[in-house]
Amino acid sequence: MTMLQPITIGLISISDRAARGVYADLGLPALKDWLVQAVCNPIQFVERLIPDEERQIVATLTDLCNHPCPLVLTTGGTGPAKRDVTSQATLAVADKVLPGFGEQMRRISLHFVPTAILSCQVAVIRQQSLIVNLPGQPKSIAQILGGLPAEGISGIFAAIPYCIDLIEGPYIETRSEVCQAFRPKK
Repeated sequence: MTMLQPITIGLISISDRAARGVYADLGLPALKDWLVQAVCNPIQFVERLIPDEERQIVATLTDLCNHPCPLVLTTGGTGPAKRDVTSQATLAVADKVLPGFGEQMRRISLHFVPTAILSCQVAVIRQQSLIVNLPGQPKSIAQILGGLPAEGISGIFAAIPYCIDLIEGPYIETRSEVCQAFRPKK
């Protein structure tokens, strides 16, 4: 059996109130829980809890991509409210935009709430890092990452390992009972 390469994953929870300690952040624990169940590789998490401040989000994304983290997941700040600036900050650091991720995230969310069309979630490549904006609610995070298998709808994580391959990052292996990663047959 081949030893799997460790992977460093950046996690950023973006919330004014959680960053001020008004309530406990639920985004980071939800991301870590899902990823530990889905990914076979040893994972080192680099976590940040920050307010909805565009400059700070840009700086944090840049820092994690330079860390280097081949995968950076954000949670929160993707709605239409004035303080929701995660997507704008993500686009500001992008070398390439991957619109299919946002389309699929909204498609999955529309199965649960009609307001999913208000989401500004994006995914981008910066250097050799994939950055994906996820919603702030733990249940939504799991639905978006894992999809709706009973409905035959793949979650976005099914495409992430191959995307990381294409940007020359580490090989990510998933547990098929949680997430069946797709890679083209050679």
